[in-house]
Amino acid sequence: MTTVDKSEVVSGQRFLRSLDSLDSLNATSAKIARIDTVRSKLQPNVTHVLVTDTDGVTGLGETFYGATSVEAHLHDVIVPTLMAENPDASPQAVSAVVEGYVGYSGSGTEVRARSALDIALWDIAAKRQNVPLRTLLSPSARSSIDSYNTCSGMNYVNAESRQSSSNWGFSGNKRPPGDFEDLWAFLNEPARLARELVDAGFTGMKVWPFDLVAESARGGIDADLSSGLAVLEAIRNEVGMEIDLYLELHSLWQPEAAHRLLAEVERFSLAWVEDPIRADHVASLATLRSQASMPIACGENLGSGANGYAAMIEQQAVDIMIVDLGWCGGITEALPLISRSRSAGMTSAFHDCTGPVSLAAATEVSLASPNTTVQEVARAFWHGWYPQMATGYPQLVGGKLHAGDAPGHGCELTPEFLHSADTTVRASLLK
Repeated sequence: MTTVDKSEVVSGQRFLRSLDSLDSLNATSAKIARIDTVRSKLQPNVTHVLVTDTDGVTGLGETFYGATSVEAHLHDVIVPTLMAENPDASPQAVSAVVEGYVGYSGSGTEVRARSALDIALWDIAAKRQNVPLRTLLSPSARSSIDSYNTCSGMNYVNAESRQSSSNWGFSGNKRPPGDFEDLWAFLNEPARLARELVDAGFTGMKVWPFDLVAESARGGIDADLSSGLAVLEAIRNEVGMEIDLYLELHSLWQPEAAHRLLAEVERFSLAWVEDPIRADHVASLATLRSQASMPIACGENLGSGANGYAAMIEQQAVDIMIVDLGWCGGITEALPLISRSRSAGMTSAFHDCTGPVSLAAATEVSLASPNTTVQEVARAFWHGWYPQMATGYPQLVGGKLHAGDAPGHGCELTPEFLHSADTTVRASLLK
């Protein structure tokens, strides 16, 4: 059985501090004084969490999906727990008391709520040290990283709290307005989009052209793959190997059908195939990986840290472990996973396509991680609704994400957003 390695993880000149040394650095006598949750009609699936400690330091966290339930859990369950337990306002101390015996695993409401809280506390921890979060995690962390563009659109996953083609932000073949409607474009003008991304400096793009047929065939072996194959063919015909091509399958396929699909897409030399089947079907996933000729990536939906990822890591079921910091229990849960995945010969990568705080936190952890080489970004969100909410998230220059030097993860909600008529704030006072 793989065990959590608390030693420093060394790769060239980059390393993560040991968990024990981070415990010491984050130690504080401050307590949590106040928790605010922030929600907006601008993106109803986002929950922002502002945590203020008794020293007056404020940190910002975030999670995605089920915003009403996450907000209720934070104020109605986590706040009373924190008031009763009164832990120090360090991420490790708080994490130890908010993991209940119900909802301790998966990626449901309880886990998403404590994930957002944990991100905010790591933001505070780095601000106390007056360093960027990446420097707190690794003194020799980089400041920029290659990104790949997840080809979403401006209103992608905005209307519902589920992953479905009904939540893509457009209907039919009519092009929606806006300059960065990349989802519509990869379905309808894949060659033009690929060329545009290469010219913009991106070295990678992620598409999901098989989702519609997977939904109609319920992931079955008889699905007609021709339309999805045509999208991949058009991209490769236009730009060849000038861009890394990532294929997202959203866990919509049955194992037998996934084997068939992977055989069909082998000729496109994909950077990885993501979520070909459900991540909790570990034995089937391991078999798929053993027979695939291209890297398999999976994991963002598994949920809480060691509980969710243990079997996948122990069975070496994937090549790339995907983690969403807002769904896995937060940075406290993610750090040992980086070490465990590396010990198992895997690389790690962090999910985006949620909100600006999640992008900021994920980029900081990616920059500190010794086995992370690329960070996902959705340029439609980055250019679209992110600047209406926040400042300080990583700058996207060409195909690279550049982190700033502000303490913490750098992202802050704007006063205009906080005071907008479309924004609601709920506060709980603990002290």
